[in-house]
Amino acid sequence: MDRLILSLDTALRTAFGEHVAARPCPRPALAGEALDVGDAALSPEDKRLSAALMRVNHVGEVCAQALYASQAWGTRDPLLKAQFEAAAREEVDHLAWTEQRLKELGGRTSLLNPLWYAGSFAIGLIAARAGDRHSLGFVVETERQVEAHLNEHMDRLPAADQASRAIVAQMRDDEVAHADAAEKAGGVPLPAPVRGLMKLVAKAMTATAHRI
Repeated sequence: MDRLILSLDTALRTAFGEHVAARPCPRPALAGEALDVGDAALSPEDKRLSAALMRVNHVGEVCAQALYASQAWGTRDPLLKAQFEAAAREEVDHLAWTEQRLKELGGRTSLLNPLWYAGSFAIGLIAARAGDRHSLGFVVETERQVEAHLNEHMDRLPAADQASRAIVAQMRDDEVAHADAAEKAGGVPLPAPVRGLMKLVAKAMTATAHRI
């Protein structure tokens, strides 16, 4: 019952709460006035595009919280549970950074965050039931796909939006580290059909979150 209450509390705080990062928000090399000038140089169309992309990234972090929470729940290995929980804490920084950037751009988070969280939590439980090595393999594949997705966003973000680019670059580096850690902990490659299904689900999610 305690675990259920804690999981529900995490879900509500992730989907509806405001987050505080443990690390400073990444900023371009020239901060302060230079950042203000950079945002002022963005056209309304650029701001809408950046906000849509950052909303998608925020949804990805909502899903990451759900996945790590459910996989930590599903493992009986205390060391692996601690690894999942540590990764989740680092992902909270990403939530806070993307929320902050969305506010700066005049955007909003996805209206479907509770749905994204619930669906991801269920997927994480399925991965956990497959065993620790496959659960870790799921983390590896998820983070590799997220890395590719963030690289795509680096290509799509307006050139003048250096503030968003700095955040996305740090998020990408963190996701690479999470994938490497899961691989070293014993994650095994997932079957090709599973990887393909994950890509299809991610594509549908990003297309929806871009607008809603």
